[in-house]
Amino acid sequence: MKVLVTGATGEVGSELVKELLQRGAGVRALTRRQRKPDTFPEAVEMAVGDLSDPVSIGEAIKGVDKLFLLIGAENVPVELTQALTAYGLAKKAGLKHVTYASIYRADQFLEVPHFANKYAVEEAIREGGMPYTILRPAYFAQNELHLKAELTGIGVYPVPVGNQGVAVVDIRDLAEAAAISLTEEGHNGKTYDLVSSEMLSGPNAAATWSKLLRKEIAYTGHADFDGFEAHLRKRGSPSWLAYDLRVMYQGFVERGFSNTEDQAARFAALLGHPPRTYSSFAEELAREWAVT
Repeated sequence: MKVLVTGATGEVGSELVKELLQRGAGVRALTRRQRKPDTFPEAVEMAVGDLSDPVSIGEAIKGVDKLFLLIGAENVPVELTQALTAYGLAKKAGLKHVTYASIYRADQFLEVPHFANKYAVEEAIREGGMPYTILRPAYFAQNELHLKAELTGIGVYPVPVGNQGVAVVDIRDLAEAAAISLTEEGHNGKTYDLVSSEMLSGPNAAATWSKLLRKEIAYTGHADFDGFEAHLRKRGSPSWLAYDLRVMYQGFVERGFSNTEDQAARFAALLGHPPRTYSSFAEELAREWAVT
């Protein structure tokens, strides 16, 4: 059994490649450009292709059995076209299963462009007739990898996640769930919310990092979304992405992005172990930063 992994060099895809190999699955990694031979373990096939180029995706799909479909954040403006193209070609080729990485509560934040894209793809997959699993991961704990300067330097937690509690998942648990859905029976037609037992809030994040870094960390708050959007653009984010993230975080603050204990328990049952938490990842990251 061989799986085509889209986004194979990204944070999620690279973890999934490892998980699939551990389970004895064949892996074909889709990359947009030719990579060095040591990019992946020797057992991994590489296919060069672009999700905006149906011809290259059609070639990449030949000879595989299943598809892991993830559209990276940088492709939001073309996400719907890319996802539906890959799905359509996979269905045409007779693949046995597609696992699609969507987003938690995709149907409840349709004013956010990347949520709306993912929900439209979900619906197309549900109606498309091909065996599928939909994974709905929450806020990535690994997003905090980009906050080293703010946390270790000026001492602020700058993400406007609000006070209500935002659901979190570790990318490694997402990759494990994807591998399970692609290599084990019983997941056809299922949609899984990928959330942990611990939620993120601005004040709690500041307290967590204050303890781990042994310095005072202040939460910058969530009162000025115009300023947040402008700051993202100033730091080099594409204009569309700055708007997308502004609307997303504003929605989190106004309506919440929390999860229930039952949802976390269902995810734990899928994994066979408790999902990693925000604080456990923060501890790992603080140790890593301490030696770099």
